[in-house]
Amino acid sequence: MSTPGPHVLERLDGDLVVCTAANSSDVERVAAFNGLVHGSETAAMTRALFFHHPKTKLADLFFVEDERSESIVSSLCLIPWTWRFEDVEICAGEMGIVGTSETFRRRGLVRAQVRHLKHRLEIRGCLISHIQGIPYYYRQFGYEYALPLEGGLRLELRDIPEPVTARFGFRLATEVDVPKLKRLYDDASRALAIHAVRDEPTWQYLLAHAVGTETECERWIVESAGQHVAGYFALPRHHFGDELTVSEVSPLGYDAALATLQHLKRLTVERSKPGIRLNLPADCTLMRLARSLGARDLGTYQWQVHIPSPARLLHALAPVFERRVAESPFSGMTRDLHLSLYRETILLRFGAGKLGKVTRLGFTDGEPVCVPPLQFVPLVLGFRTIAELEASYPDVRVAPGWRMLVDVLFPKVESFLCTTY
Repeated sequence: MSTPGPHVLERLDGDLVVCTAANSSDVERVAAFNGLVHGSETAAMTRALFFHHPKTKLADLFFVEDERSESIVSSLCLIPWTWRFEDVEICAGEMGIVGTSETFRRRGLVRAQVRHLKHRLEIRGCLISHIQGIPYYYRQFGYEYALPLEGGLRLELRDIPEPVTARFGFRLATEVDVPKLKRLYDDASRALAIHAVRDEPTWQYLLAHAVGTETECERWIVESAGQHVAGYFALPRHHFGDELTVSEVSPLGYDAALATLQHLKRLTVERSKPGIRLNLPADCTLMRLARSLGARDLGTYQWQVHIPSPARLLHALAPVFERRVAESPFSGMTRDLHLSLYRETILLRFGAGKLGKVTRLGFTDGEPVCVPPLQFVPLVLGFRTIAELEASYPDVRVAPGWRMLVDVLFPKVESFLCTTY
């Protein structure tokens, strides 16, 4: 029996076709293409994602083929995630590994694939899509900056004090440590309003199959006296900047955090790095300690996020809104909120404090709360307050009698996404 070829989704001009992968040969071809465009680590990541990751499917891998030469000229993929948004788990799909051969650029090939990716998001039930994208480009597809990504604090080695009395040991994690790592990661995530969920199969993938890929990390176990596990931290092998970078950390006590900085100092010297960069949640112990030692704030880049259906997301987040209302002066309220996104208005109907109905009303005029669609993204994700958005966008408008409720429903929160691949 012959092996089926790629699934053709759409025919474009000039013998170009948009496809999804149908077999391992297609994965290998796309991996080789990604290696040419992005480098060998990205080729390895493509293979790892579509041969070993517990969440991906072949239909999540898109590419454009030139039928004349039988060569791939553009590709991207959907990488499935699960986010936890306070009380609710939601399906998310990252647009990842986007690339086009230089001679085929500016021909709308990414746009064509994004149309099919958005359909795939709907099939998979994804309420969120996100990307670690280049500046500005992805706005054309409805993506807006909305969560912290790269950046953080830079700490100079001279500012790290000498060791304290308490002694800690450090060792590289192995697959045997997966249950411990999962527990420590889950402990850290409880402090965040939005974070990525990592189940045990995802952790097994990270330890067993991310080696050699663009997202490979060293994960170090922190042990106190008696080899009691006090925490862990992660060092990505590939990142922005020249510093030794920390991209994950579990909750640490003060002594363990200080010992961790001292261990990072030793690694920085051994690896001839110019300093330490902490790309971590702003309020974790290691960041607070680094700020107290004089670390310099580098600012952050941001994840770009698309919300395919605001009404569906708002409905899914009903438990979050109900809890926020219950803990506010609006406890038990019965009220309709008309939220205008300009092209459509969404009705949120609260009864006795419960969000009973979320309805799309189509275009309406004169609503008390008006937010352009892209600015709705950082508002609902708690990345910007309504006041911050108003200061930059005159078309963000809230009638005075509704401002307090909007602040209750959409507060600013601390969030951070650690990768799941």
